Amino acid sequence: MPSYTNQPATGREAKIIRKIAFLAFVLNLALAVIKVLLAVISGSLAVTAGAIDSATDSVASLAVFIGVQLAEKKTRKFPLGLYKIENVISVIIALFIFFGGYEIAGRIVNPNTDTPEISLNILIFMFICTLATYLFGLYALSMGRKTGSPTLLAEGRHRQADVLSSLVVLASVALNYFGWDFTFRGIGIDQLSAAIVLIFIAKAGWELLSEGMRVLLDASIDAPTLSRIRETIKKHPLVTGIEGLIASNAGRFVFIQAEIKLRTADLKKAHAASEQIEENIREEIPRVGRITIHYEPSSKDHYRIALPVNDLQGNVSDKFGEAPYFAFLDFSGQGGAIEENIQLNPYTSMPRGRGIKVANWLVEQDIDEVMLEEDIRNKGPAVLFRDAGVSITEAAAGTLAQIKEKRQKNPHS
Repeated sequence: MPSYTNQPATGREAKIIRKIAFLAFVLNLALAVIKVLLAVISGSLAVTAGAIDSATDSVASLAVFIGVQLAEKKTRKFPLGLYKIENVISVIIALFIFFGGYEIAGRIVNPNTDTPEISLNILIFMFICTLATYLFGLYALSMGRKTGSPTLLAEGRHRQADVLSSLVVLASVALNYFGWDFTFRGIGIDQLSAAIVLIFIAKAGWELLSEGMRVLLDASIDAPTLSRIRETIKKHPLVTGIEGLIASNAGRFVFIQAEIKLRTADLKKAHAASEQIEENIREEIPRVGRITIHYEPSSKDHYRIALPVNDLQGNVSDKFGEAPYFAFLDFSGQGGAIEENIQLNPYTSMPRGRGIKVANWLVEQDIDEVMLEEDIRNKGPAVLFRDAGVSITEAAAGTLAQIKEKRQKNPHS
């Protein structure tokens, strides 16, 4: 059973992802250092929560950077590449987030009783940290959508969560600075802000963990994308059926396996068809990684012939696109006629392009052969018939009954 496979070229996108991953590490490390210093100076639990969050982010970002460096590598043990390492990194980020949340929860339950000392400098630095996080999050999300990288999308979504939590911390710092302290059911504004940050952290961590595990467990891609792949395959004129279709994500790529039936036993034509199908899928679906197509000739229990006729009595027409009717003859494998029917040509009144339209229509009727008096060898319909594996034979003038009698003895002649 032949197959066709191909690998993508991803150099430009990989460079972009490596660059942003490195910038994320530098930013998170800088934010962590600044917030740790501010937490030590102020004694604020909310600022400490932000510092722990940024510290875990910096470690996770370093892991992301290393992971992206390895994602494109291919070895003997991993000949298809290490694409899924990006999803592994997403899971690692989630675990770091949960660890940071655990630390914050412990400090909320057992808080420091000292009142935070907030200065104007601390307020300004927290504002700068929040703004930097917001701008970088927008950048990471934008580039993540362009490259389709789950790592960059994860980084961008995490930055969004960080912006919200940073705003909470900023609000807490501002309230303390202006002396607007209050309690809610015995919980101070500093503790309350830290608890809100913890909710953001838990939500971001769960989203990253669930998405990363879904890919690592080889869950199928979303139904609409799978349907688009199926429809793209079915559009090829040689395809008579799809026996199996599996598509899943690995890193930022979609990997596809398809088993199809083709209306040809010619290996050269079948290989060309699989190449065309692969090209069509890549045009329709962004960031496709490896495509594996297994193809086999269709097994049919009948043989269908089409020929143009002038009337419902079955008088053979010497025209193709202009013929008012087409007759269809179905023969069993043993040569016995199964069915005969005459259908109206739906394109006979078209002023232009009738031949191609009629040829497409006939291919859709799953014909194996078309019998014609008119010579179309150097015309577009002939190319379409050849691509679809439909043979073209000469039809002698006469009636459908005469042709049927002659061909019933040998339908493949």
